[in-house]
Amino acid sequence: MQQYKYTAINLQKEKFTGHFIAQDENDLAVQLSKQGLYLISVSTDSGKSPSAFFTMGTGKVKLNELTTFCRQYAIMITSGISLLGGIEILKEQAFSAYFKQLLEVIYEDVKAGMMLSAAMEKHKGVFPDFFRSMIKVGETSGKLDIVMNSLAEYYEKDTAIRKKTKSALSYPIMLGGLTVAIVILMMVFVVPTFRKSLSSLEVEATGITKAVYDISDFMVASWQYILGAIVVLILAIFIAKKTPKGSYFFDWLKVNTPLVRKIQIDTVAARFARGFGLLLSSGMDITDALDAVTIVFGNQDVVRRFKLASEDVRHGMMMALAFDKYKLFPPILVQMVAVGEKTASLDDVLTRSCAFFDEAVQESLTSLTGKIQPAMLIILGGVIGVLFLAIYSPMLSIMQSLG
Repeated sequence: MQQYKYTAINLQKEKFTGHFIAQDENDLAVQLSKQGLYLISVSTDSGKSPSAFFTMGTGKVKLNELTTFCRQYAIMITSGISLLGGIEILKEQAFSAYFKQLLEVIYEDVKAGMMLSAAMEKHKGVFPDFFRSMIKVGETSGKLDIVMNSLAEYYEKDTAIRKKTKSALSYPIMLGGLTVAIVILMMVFVVPTFRKSLSSLEVEATGITKAVYDISDFMVASWQYILGAIVVLILAIFIAKKTPKGSYFFDWLKVNTPLVRKIQIDTVAARFARGFGLLLSSGMDITDALDAVTIVFGNQDVVRRFKLASEDVRHGMMMALAFDKYKLFPPILVQMVAVGEKTASLDDVLTRSCAFFDEAVQESLTSLTGKIQPAMLIILGGVIGVLFLAIYSPMLSIMQSLG
């Protein structure tokens, strides 16, 4: 079967254009004639995703647009509007140009007889894996409106957590950047100026002053090599993160570095509780849900251990015991899973616990920034103090000798 883009007319000479799936052009002409339309021109339609130009080359839909789409689509389905009618209305809403083009393609595919999940599956690089999986679950279970609402809540909470993380870490990062900028400014501009001014006085540089002078000389003479090394290091890290082993290594660091470990574990726990609860409440089987939920973790080391735990569950082990065996989640989540398994209400227990783990992530972020900010201030003050002492100690020596 091939999808075609056609132009046809009726007996009143009115022109119509659209998309249709048929075996060949002759079959397309026959199908249109049954609707009182006569084929004028036809071309094959790949149904590919539109150009990513409007997304600055990322080819992704923004999460806030996806959230709005889910929320509005759920309302329309609940109100009795058909799947196709809902997309027809939404593609005219105030979305980005890229998302509107994408909805136009999906609309034509659904209009031609394709399932919504299949139409979205054609755009794997645009829609998140978890989103596409849940659309398929919603269509299969007949609970697409419930799934859409749940997806909207999921992405709203996940976006809120991401924003809080960026906000909490922005101040320490700013302090770190300020410290580096002060060091560069002092070493490259201030120190050489003071040194030149004091050279005529024949004051011998000793101790910390000599060390600072040597570092300043090295930075001024070799700044091209230092800058090149920094660029190479950044590129090496960027390339390494794109490789399977490098990406896994950085994910492993996230769950094993003391300062950020708790944040990462709490974030994974919050995503698992919301994602797994959503999958189960939508009617997905537990074993299938175990496979599908790995998409939301965002950490390959956790995914690896989770798959081992899932294999143990398939061999008859209780889920809570398997999670505890591989140290996947905080003890409180493991206990909730155990309660959910015993009472046959795992989806309800996990859904109700989402808010708790969201709060745990926020508390972990607050705790981390509470530790980092004073440390960064001490480092910044120490750097400035050392540089001040190194620069002004020769002047103090001169003043003492004159006195």
